[in-house]
Amino acid sequence: MWRRPFPWLVTVLALLFALWPYLTNDVQLRESLILAAVFIVLASNLNLMIGYAGYVNFGNIVFFGLGGYVCLYLVNDWHWHVVLATLIAGFAVSAVALLFGLGILRLRGAFFALATIGVNAAIQQIVVNFEPWGGATGIYLSLDAYGALGGPMQALWITYLLIVAVMLASLLLSYAIKNSKFGLGLLAIGQNEDAAAVLGVPTPLYKAFAYSASAFLPAAAGGLYFFKSGIIEPSGAFSLSTSIEAIVMVMLGGHGTIIGPALGAFLYEELRGLLLTAESFSHFQLVIAGALLLIIVLFVPGGLMGFVYRHWPRARKWLE
Repeated sequence: MWRRPFPWLVTVLALLFALWPYLTNDVQLRESLILAAVFIVLASNLNLMIGYAGYVNFGNIVFFGLGGYVCLYLVNDWHWHVVLATLIAGFAVSAVALLFGLGILRLRGAFFALATIGVNAAIQQIVVNFEPWGGATGIYLSLDAYGALGGPMQALWITYLLIVAVMLASLLLSYAIKNSKFGLGLLAIGQNEDAAAVLGVPTPLYKAFAYSASAFLPAAAGGLYFFKSGIIEPSGAFSLSTSIEAIVMVMLGGHGTIIGPALGAFLYEELRGLLLTAESFSHFQLVIAGALLLIIVLFVPGGLMGFVYRHWPRARKWLE
């Protein structure tokens, strides 16, 4: 994998992403880039289902929310270190996703999309009524939870660097899967699932493994993000609008590519930040997101990377 330029390129970009606000001690830039990194993780892993397997998942945010709850519960009630709690959250949510995937991935098209919305709503209601996780009020971390990282201020920077590391892992995972036998099987499923099955691709297992793989790093990112925030509650952890925005990011950058969802996530997050701080547009971000998705589907179906590949074919070597 490391013989090609793309992994080195994204690694260098991730290092710049991590060091820029740290070296300049720019807290505002750090908070902006944290959100961008989280959305890059969500979009890159959602692309495993949309761009590779051809399954539109409206419930991708459920992995993010569950990861946050598992991580904060382990840190708050069991006093685990946040790194270990994050890893356990990732593995636990990935295992749950595998079980769900074996069931709901028997559905296709709109039926699968509706099922993922139902899974998100069901998990949210379970969490709301689950008292060990705080029920409807959620989980609040005390300042003592940040002692292992040197206190709240130091913990913010360490958490930021960990989120950037998860972002880099998402891009490298997407690259590794796409250039593997497993990735070729997913791409075959995305093109024609019945033909892929005839050719010997174990479609149920491949789809379930892709669904599980797309859960691990969003769960880890959710754990770190809510640890940084110090609070998690159901409506924020399982927001359907965030899932819809993640789909817009994937389509904006170019589904089926590796750098495309990351680029779409970064640009959309910057646009989102401008809209939220503009008094005239602060309540219309989802309207604009819907209009943007419609424009992409009608006029630029390949997204930004599709446009780049058409006009500069040689860029595919560096921007996969």
